[in-house]
Parts: sequence; structure tokens; C-alpha cells
Amino acid sequence: RVVRDREKYQNNGEGTGHGFLRWLKEREIGKSHAYNLIELADSADELVQGGLLEEEDVNQFSKRAFVETAQSPREVQQMVSDAAHKGDRITRREVRQLADEWTAMTSDLLPETVREKAANNTIPTRYIAPLVREMEKLPEPHQEQLRDEVEASPDVDTIKQATAEARFLAKYINAASQVQALDREGLDLEQALEEALRVGCLSATADLVNQASQLEQMIARLFTTWKRIHSLSERVYLDSGASTPQLRSLLAHLEPLSGEILEIQLGEPGSNLSQLIRLKILPDES
Repeated sequence: RVVRDREKYQNNGEGTGHGFLRWLKEREIGKSHAYNLIELADSADELVQGGLLEEEDVNQFSKRAFVETAQSPREVQQMVSDAAHKGDRITRREVRQLADEWTAMTSDLLPETVREKAANNTIPTRYIAPLVREMEKLPEPHQEQLRDEVEASPDVDTIKQATAEARFLAKYINAASQVQALDREGLDLEQALEEALRVGCLSATADLVNQASQLEQMIARLFTTWKRIHSLSERVYLDSGASTPQLRSLLAHLEPLSGEILEIQLGEPGSNLSQLIRLKILPDES
């Protein structure tokens, strides 16, 4: 709380950012650690001021347990606070376990049969909670499909399979929306997804789309960097001349990275794994 109060003092205009950092340095407190302490203080205050926790129960919590509890549903916060009031030691693991139990027994995304099995511990909640978290990322039609699959066979193996399927579905849906190459007429992404599910290659398809998204982003970064190198090379060329032979030599050596054709050698030259990569930057024809 001392760290938080000092940080607030700075943000209120009564101090400076440099002053706060200097204050941390004098006390040998790292910046990231300082903000972790601030988050911890905020979490503790939230629980105490909300009437869920008594001041004397604060010492029952580990540092991470405070933050985890503050981010949990109100019902979980109440269960954690009750346990702390009874004198139980509260760690992040206990909070997550209670949160998983609550999720497994109350989530509307799960069929009633699964919630009942979670309540009587026929199916451990550590399998059910991850499924709920993944299903929450999906559109309703896919949620309903997975719910039907789990309801038809409410066992651990089915839940594990449904969790993996939900994870790949979310990965596909999220990545597909970011790939420019897929934003064209004539392509039905939802139908492509259904076909991938039908032939059993959802995992590979999701990974393919995700890799395509990353590749497009890398191409954009590559082009931006190349333009910067090209511009700087021209500037250095104009500022140099016969009196700077080594500077001109440097520019010549960088030509494979600053010209319209980019070249880079992968692997040791002459080895079986060696390969020369050439990429051509085409002029904008628009």
C-alpha cells in the first residue's frame, strides 16, 4: 500500500514519474514488482471494502491468491472469504479450485447431466472448467453443438475431446477473421470449418489459418522495415562520397537487403541444408 500511495501521489500531479522510479530504486524495488504490489493492495482493499473479508483474515492469503480472488465471481469470493475466516491458508491453487468447482456446477453452457456429475464429483471439475472457458470464446451455434456432444456422452474422454475441439474452433475463428487472403468473395469460412470437422482435420486447419495470419503480419513488418532500410540507404548514399570508401562499401554489402530483390542465405554455404532465399518487392500498381 505504501508503493501504491506513492504511485498515486505521482499520478495526481504532486510528483513526477522520474521521482517515483527514483523512489523505487532507492528502496531496491523493481518496477514490475512495484506494480504487482499495487495490484495486490487494490485486490485486498476490494475484498475488505466489499464486506467479504475481515482485516484480520488478510494474512491467510498468499499474494497471488488475493489477485485471483478479486478476479473471481462474487460467489467464489464469498467461499474463499469464508474459508479464510475459518483459518484456512488460501493460495492461488485453492482459489482456482473453488472457481473451477463453481464454474462446473453452474455454467449454462454445460448440460444438466454434466453439472450433476460435477456436483457429485463423478467427473472431476479440473476437466470440466477448461471446457467452459474454451466454449465461452465460441459463437452460440458452436456452443450448442459441443453441448449436444457432451450431453450424448457425458464422460471424461468426451469432455477432453470437446475441450480440444473448442480450443481449435476458437483458434480458427479468431485467426480467420485476421487473414486478408480469406476476406474474398466465394469463400464460405463456416462451411470450410464444417468440412474440416467432418473429415477430421480441424487441428491442422486451425493451425494453417493461424500460421497464415502470422505470415501476413510478418510480411507487413518486413515491408515496413525494408522501406525504412531503403530510405536510410539512399540518405547515407547522398551524404557519402569518394572520401568515405568504407561507408560506400557498407552500403554495397547491404544492397541485398535494401534493393528491390531481398536475398538471404539460410544455412552454411555449400552445405546440404544451405538455401538462398530471394524475395522481390514489386512496385505498387494502384
